[in-house]
Amino acid sequence: MTTRIGSCHCGALTIACEGEPNKISMCHCTDCQRRTGSTFGIGVFYDRDRVTAQGTDIRSFARGSASGSTVTFHFCGACGSNVYWEPARAPTLIGVAAGAFADPDLPGPVQSVWSRNKPAWLLLPDDVTVID
Repeated sequence: MTTRIGSCHCGALTIACEGEPNKISMCHCTDCQRRTGSTFGIGVFYDRDRVTAQGTDIRSFARGSASGSTVTFHFCGACGSNVYWEPARAPTLIGVAAGAFADPDLPGPVQSVWSRNKPAWLLLPDDVTVID
């Protein structure tokens, strides 16, 4: 079985994810734009029981989301990298920031959500389901 290892920038927070992800989703909501400092975030979703996070200074921040549910984000207290989150609307899943894996072979997103906030210059692949 494949295990993907993700980490923060400094390596103090790691996350191990067993098997293939349930879904990979690209989000263009303004909250994800602010969280990532980019025009979108990409979340790699795994069943909670297939994810193990380790670190000595894991910090958390909970906030409401564009969908109306609470999301709790976990990040490294040393370097500040946002690594994973727990969406209240999907309590059996953990979302992992795609960039935490730094893996060029990670599959691409299957869907694009909050696409009405997507910049006009960003073209999505034809096989990505677009959800407004």
